[in-house]
Amino acid sequence: MVSVLDMYARISLLFLSTLSDSFRGRAMLQLELLALRHQLAVSERTSPRLKLCPADRLLWVILSRILPTWRDALVIVKPETVVGWHRKGFRLFWTWKSRRRRGGRPAIPREVRDLIRRVSRDNPLWGAPRIHGELLKLGIDVSQATVSKYMTKLPCPPSQSWRTFLHNHMHCLASMDFFVLPTATFRLLFVFIVLHHERRRIVHFDVTAHPTAIWVKQQITEAFPWDRLRYPPLFLADA
Repeated sequence: MVSVLDMYARISLLFLSTLSDSFRGRAMLQLELLALRHQLAVSERTSPRLKLCPADRLLWVILSRILPTWRDALVIVKPETVVGWHRKGFRLFWTWKSRRRRGGRPAIPREVRDLIRRVSRDNPLWGAPRIHGELLKLGIDVSQATVSKYMTKLPCPPSQSWRTFLHNHMHCLASMDFFVLPTATFRLLFVFIVLHHERRRIVHFDVTAHPTAIWVKQQITEAFPWDRLRYPPLFLADA
């Protein structure tokens, strides 16, 4: 059997819950009235063309977070527009929060930077580890990455392209390859061919049924006799 205290406790909880719902419903009603009055004021203020200021956007962003029925009360713009304002404000907040501030690592003195450049310029064969070690001997404690950052960059001659290399060495380039030739008796003969790149000229070819490394070496020797060619090929590549 339920005691009198339990009954009074249940009645008190029910009363407090009803009172809380009443205040909550009244607050939601006031927020909806605020949203409607704000839209009416904006329409009268910016007629004939609607124009919202940052305070108007901020108000609707706040309402979208605390008013569950804000989409139903919104008339002047689309709900997606308010969501876009919220995202933009979120990005601006984190941009401000991540802004660059003073502090961090101390700057490298100008004298140390000039010393690193002078040492690297006077000793072009020294790399960052060697210069870093010499600075430590002088009592200058900087990292090797800092030394590499402030070293004098020596100009490097541009390297030639592959097309330029082929053009400059065309007279001493040749290609060689095999291809298979079937005979009338269904045998396979291997044809070895050497092509000179300078004139796209066939320098040498021969046929064998059993190609070996010794045979290929002999064919290359016969293809480029040193007493006949003005520019013997120095590079051989597979065609």
